[in-house]
Amino acid sequence: MKGPVTILVDADACPVKEEVYRVADRYKAEVRVVSNSPFRVPVSERVKRVVVGDSFDAADDWIAENADERSVVITADILLAERCLKAGARVLKHDGREFDAASIGGAIATRAIMEDLRAGMDGIGGGPPPFSKADRSRFLQALDRVMVGMGRG
Repeated sequence: MKGPVTILVDADACPVKEEVYRVADRYKAEVRVVSNSPFRVPVSERVKRVVVGDSFDAADDWIAENADERSVVITADILLAERCLKAGARVLKHDGREFDAASIGGAIATRAIMEDLRAGMDGIGGGPPPFSKADRSRFLQALDRVMVGMGRG
């Protein structure tokens, strides 16, 4: 018998925590909200806050070590996404795009190129576009789709 799905949230910069709680409740999934500092989480037996040390990759390390084929990881961190995919987890960005074996290599290459470009611009640059209602809607649809798929899997 397979256990419940666990949603692991890279919480420090996650704009969709409330959406995760709602979807998790609907599917009776466990949620682990992982961060370097405490966040308020809903009072629920299935939602747990995990506060890790303040070392640079402590939250990423905890998530990667706990990700498996019954996990959905919510993160925008490409290198964390790669680690979790290797562990068999499904990985969603906050805007609903899913990292998978086919897309992670390109995402890592693009990240490296952008890092090089930013380094040559002496701090000039933008950052990601603002998080939109469309991003939130796409995320909800994607998480629902992944949860349905894992229920069948």
